[in-house]
Amino acid sequence: MTRVLVVDDEPQILRALRINLRARGYEVEVADSGAAALKAAAGHPPDLVVLDLGLPDLDGTEVIRGLRGWTAVPIIVLSGRAGSEDKVAALDAGADDYVTKPFGVDELLARIRAVTRRLAPTTPTVPALRVGRHSVDLSDRSVTRDDGTEVKLTPTQWAMLEKLLRNPGKLVSQRQLLLDVWGPGYEQETNYLRQYMAQLRRKLKDDPARPRHLITEPGMGYRYRP
Repeated sequence: MTRVLVVDDEPQILRALRINLRARGYEVEVADSGAAALKAAAGHPPDLVVLDLGLPDLDGTEVIRGLRGWTAVPIIVLSGRAGSEDKVAALDAGADDYVTKPFGVDELLARIRAVTRRLAPTTPTVPALRVGRHSVDLSDRSVTRDDGTEVKLTPTQWAMLEKLLRNPGKLVSQRQLLLDVWGPGYEQETNYLRQYMAQLRRKLKDDPARPRHLITEPGMGYRYRP
């Protein structure tokens, strides 16, 4: 069952969407603020997010960037802002579609179906991979040592590791990693990469100072060497 997180500060919209989506077989969770949305998404990751931009605590674009820091979940913006600048800002932040209020439920449902059809095939099935004495299963997002102990990764650590493991042997540039893991506006924050790569190596390597699988290409990026 597709799980949808609906984020809006208008109770009547939350209620209407919850009723209509559940009637069509979707599992629905609602949030009435940006902070509540980010907490809900982290606690139980949704398959799709329907997001209002005008939230009481955070601007919707900040919520999009927060989600894009660790997930590629489809995001449909639902907003009363009809200006092209608002649409461009939301799409540049990582939204997949933009619906202007007032809206028709049938149109929104059609866009939900279109987005999920378009994006679902983009996540290929990849078998468990080896990083030193660890097995990384990308399908269920787990890391296990050879002795059976599970290794806990934060969402950001996982997003960075997954990006590298899905491109075995290939150089992933600093800019691409920052864009894919942290989102637009972070392309110059190379210190983030150094910090998180050091964290990953401490968790996954016997000798973090001499990495064999998670390789730094100075000034260019990083590479997963199988």
